[in-house]
Amino acid sequence: MKIKKLLPIRIKNIIRTLRGFIYCIIYLGKGRYCPVCGKQLRKFGKSGVDQRDDVKCLKCGSLERHRLVWLYFTKVSDLFDGKPKKVLHIAPEFCFEKRLKKRIATGYITADFNDPEAMIKMDITDIHYPDESFDVIYCSHVLEHVVDDISAICELHRVLKKSGWAVILVPITGERTFEDFSIIDPDERLKVFGQEDHVRIYGRDFVGRLKKGGFKVKVIAPSDFLNNDEILQMGISAESGEIYYCTK
Repeated sequence: MKIKKLLPIRIKNIIRTLRGFIYCIIYLGKGRYCPVCGKQLRKFGKSGVDQRDDVKCLKCGSLERHRLVWLYFTKVSDLFDGKPKKVLHIAPEFCFEKRLKKRIATGYITADFNDPEAMIKMDITDIHYPDESFDVIYCSHVLEHVVDDISAICELHRVLKKSGWAVILVPITGERTFEDFSIIDPDERLKVFGQEDHVRIYGRDFVGRLKKGGFKVKVIAPSDFLNNDEILQMGISAESGEIYYCTK
């Protein structure tokens, strides 16, 4: 087991911040721009199991999908319109958490089943909030870890207000979703699903699963609200995926 997996999340975040500061000096330049933290860099850094190059902001840690979502939040959605909102952020990303908390204030709630730094310990297949509790729900790259993802989607639908919206993202790697719950060995899951703790790989039929959970779904591509220069400068690529905008 790697030592970093044993470190408390707070320590990991401190190390990540210090490492980002050092890398920003090394990668000083203007080839890339991160809309999340506002940092310009000569290029983005490597990330992932396969160490993809030029994808990770070395200041805040954002990946392509984070930059895409942040641009959607700021350029298209009403998330930051100044009106009070109750926002549920499931499995909060380091690059987003402090920024969202600052802008949304007391209405911002983070939840995770395993992360002790999250405000609420939550099993998203059994959310302990009343119906229609939240104006906005953001859940990214979580459902591929959840065996009963349809129950989780139904719960997210239940606690979303009729006037609210949710952005629910998963990694899409093909046309059809594949799952095999007999695969429990971490090494085998890595081989089949791409990560040791994934239980499926999603295809483009993910929209159907969201609809099965009760949502109306609008699929938004980067080119729907970004121009080519923005897509290039901010490192948006096919790995960014699409935004699944869900309403009741």
